[in-house]
Amino acid sequence: MSAADNIAGDAAGVTAAETAALARGGRTSFFGYLLRLLARLPFLFIAGRMYGADALGRFAYATMVVELMAAFALVGLKRGLAVELARGGQPEAHAVADGLLLSVGGALLGAALLVAVPQIVFPNGDISGLDHLFALIAVAIVTSDLCLAALAFRHDIAATVRARSVAEPWVLSIVAAALAFTAWKPDGLIIAYLASMVVAALVSLVPCLRSFGLPHGWRPHPGRMLQLARENLPLAGADIAEWGARRIDIFILGRFASAEVVGIYYVAQQIASLPQRLKSSFDPILAPVLTTNLAGGRIEKVASHVRQVSFWVGTAQLGVVLALGLTGKAGMGLFGPVFASGALVLAVLLAAELLAAQAAVAESALIYVARHANLMWSLAGIVVQVAASLALVPRFGGVGAAGGLAISALLLSVAKSRLLARLLGFAVAGWRWVMLFAALPAFAAGLLIMRLPEPLQLTLGLVVILGIFGGIVWRFGFKGDDRLLFARGLRGQDVSGAV
Repeated sequence: MSAADNIAGDAAGVTAAETAALARGGRTSFFGYLLRLLARLPFLFIAGRMYGADALGRFAYATMVVELMAAFALVGLKRGLAVELARGGQPEAHAVADGLLLSVGGALLGAALLVAVPQIVFPNGDISGLDHLFALIAVAIVTSDLCLAALAFRHDIAATVRARSVAEPWVLSIVAAALAFTAWKPDGLIIAYLASMVVAALVSLVPCLRSFGLPHGWRPHPGRMLQLARENLPLAGADIAEWGARRIDIFILGRFASAEVVGIYYVAQQIASLPQRLKSSFDPILAPVLTTNLAGGRIEKVASHVRQVSFWVGTAQLGVVLALGLTGKAGMGLFGPVFASGALVLAVLLAAELLAAQAAVAESALIYVARHANLMWSLAGIVVQVAASLALVPRFGGVGAAGGLAISALLLSVAKSRLLARLLGFAVAGWRWVMLFAALPAFAAGLLIMRLPEPLQLTLGLVVILGIFGGIVWRFGFKGDDRLLFARGLRGQDVSGAV
């Protein structure tokens, strides 16, 4: 065998190992996604049944504002920290300390503004003493995000599962349920959120300190902080634009509709965002794999990994969208009779999530190869969404807000996938015809299932729809590396060293 053959064989082996690493990381995070789903649905049930749509709408608006401020405070480091650590210009513990100091400082500045003007967070209703201090929870939010980003660079995805899929949602549900029977019920959802964020921050910080250690010899340097913030501004803009695209609808709706309508929309949004979290399952492991290959000039591998993850995400999302959309009225009715009216909103939001899947995966690479162009498209998407929402919401309410999101998602999906393909010189789309062939019989079965009683729709119906879709895709669509997503082992390959 020639030296060229050996090199080619080694390259193929590394690519296969990286794909397996993506599969393993996505599989671990997907397990966390299921855990988070199991906890998030009880919270929505508790909030809808015990607190009502009005209280839930107030909670949704307040957390939206604080999380937006936290996104600004992170200055793009949730994804940019991987680049800083890969650069290796200073000890890793020092880079993590720089990121924490910068983000926590930004969170404190933002919280000071919101504490001084609490009407920004709570535009409707009385403001209690606790409401004045609610914005300080942004410190816990950015601490958790930074620590989990650092751990993801070392491929510790389990830490994200523990913090985001176990600690945070279960504390939220348990505390909300407990406070519903006390004198603290008026602020029960807010207190539950505070408790869940603090616990998630602790569960993230402890393993980060164990993994990276204390930053011995580290000293904060204003110039270095400023440089770090400047370098990550395009990433920060992209993160905020992506975050805003999924929250600006609630903001606009809250200005035109009652808190009850916002509460119904929030429940529909939470259910519809479940497929989107399938893509998020790959984020922690996709970032280090892409940055490593880009640093080595292996452009074709970058395109291959984006294409593979796009197919995995698109397939999973389509199956979940069909199942949740066709049983939407029954699903929304679980949280209270008033919420059943949000079935159409749920259907439109699910369609928007499906449209956004390709753009979301393409952006995972664009933020490293075309930061400014990606940011410009993200901002254009926000402008389109705001314009469409302002035109539709006054007339159609929640359906109009969801429609504005869907229009923007379609634009960005086409634009960002084409931009990335042009820059890399390779195809990046994960669409395959088998997805449509599997969706048609699943949709037909769903139409019949909609005639069943609601309890059967939510038990037997969901299983049948997912079973038909998944069975066809597995039999005719999943070939070769596709099936690594469901492989229990890597057949002796050491993935951790490969990436």
